[in-house]
This record gives sequence, C-alpha cells and structure tokens, in this order.
Amino acid sequence: MGRYTVVEDVALADCAMDIEGRDAGDLFETAARALAELMIDPGTLPVTVERTIELEAAQVDLLLFDWLGELIFRKDRDREVFPEARVRISGDGPVRLAASVRGGVIDPAGTERRADPKAVTLHQLRVTADETGWRARVVIDI
Repeated sequence: MGRYTVVEDVALADCAMDIEGRDAGDLFETAARALAELMIDPGTLPVTVERTIELEAAQVDLLLFDWLGELIFRKDRDREVFPEARVRISGDGPVRLAASVRGGVIDPAGTERRADPKAVTLHQLRVTADETGWRARVVIDI
C-alpha cells in the first residue's frame, strides 16, 4: 500500500495531499484510503458495503479527479465511505479504472466524522510516474 501526507501550506480552506504508490493502481487505492480517512475514522465504520466502480477519462490526472469525485458523490448521495479499494488502471488515452471498493454507511451515532469534503479541485492537480513509483498532488475542497 502506498502512503500519503497532508500538506498544510498549500491551501487555506482546502486539504492538499501528496500521495505515493508503487504503480497506478496502488496510487488510486491510496488516494481512496486518504480521502476516507479525511472524512471519517475508519475504525468506527462497520464494513458492510461492497461496490464496483468503472470510470474512463482522457488522461490519468483527470481519472484521479473523477475517481475521488465519485467517492465524494457516493458519500453525499448514499452516506457511503470506502476506506478499502482494489483498483486496476488500463489504457493510456483514454485511461480506464475498474475498482472494487469496500466500506460502510456513515452512522450518525457511531461513525466518528472528521471533515466533510465537497469536491476535488483542479488546483495543483498532478500525477507523475518514474522508475521509483507514482505520485500525485490533490487538493480537496472542504
């Protein structure tokens, strides 16, 4: 599993994160976990929901934008949060994502909530790859 860090000095009302992964799939899995941990304490969310998500975008950075946007949308529409994801990325224009996610429904009485992300922004959005792995910067509107 990759890792992520919250970057404090990038945006005032937003949350910026630098995300790393071994490969593209690991980067997207780590991004999903980082977003979930921004929203809730995963230890307080019973894992009761499994979903399949498929997305396509012209470029990998836009696919990451759409991926995180989809996860925020599901939190808003269904109160579902997904700390666990298995992601497969394929293609190089268009780029496709096939994911299996696991999580649960936010329980107002039992789930410890943290921030309430509204959207992913294009501000400083970037995805890069080299022989050591994949990296991304994402800014989330809180």
